[in-house]
Amino acid sequence: MPYFIKKLICIIAILLLTGCATLSRSDRATLNELRSYGIPSTEVQVKHPALAGALNILPGFGNFYLAYGTTESDQWLFGFLNLLTWPISVIWGVPEAIIDANTINKKETIYYYTYDNIGKSELLKHKSKEN
Repeated sequence: MPYFIKKLICIIAILLLTGCATLSRSDRATLNELRSYGIPSTEVQVKHPALAGALNILPGFGNFYLAYGTTESDQWLFGFLNLLTWPISVIWGVPEAIIDANTINKKETIYYYTYDNIGKSELLKHKSKEN
């Protein structure tokens, strides 16, 4: 394989591995608070990690699944890049999709207990049990 192609594949792999969905510092603090009340960090399941990983065996389909219906618009780009680098993209695409699905679920759990009225009242119940 020519040197240029090897270098291009390495650059794309690095970009894909660093492009995973992430939590902000305040999100991590909120998750720690929720855990202290006995609430699992991925209680709200909007995306299934195993399904996302399995779909990424096909070129980018797991990322497209993660992007659809969420605010994670970067997943569309990652899916397209996985499509361009398939079949080697399976190496990083499958674990990336599993990790990103869990992160999306964590974000949804935070959103539910922070902004949803039902989630807020459930959180108050958890807090009152602690006192």
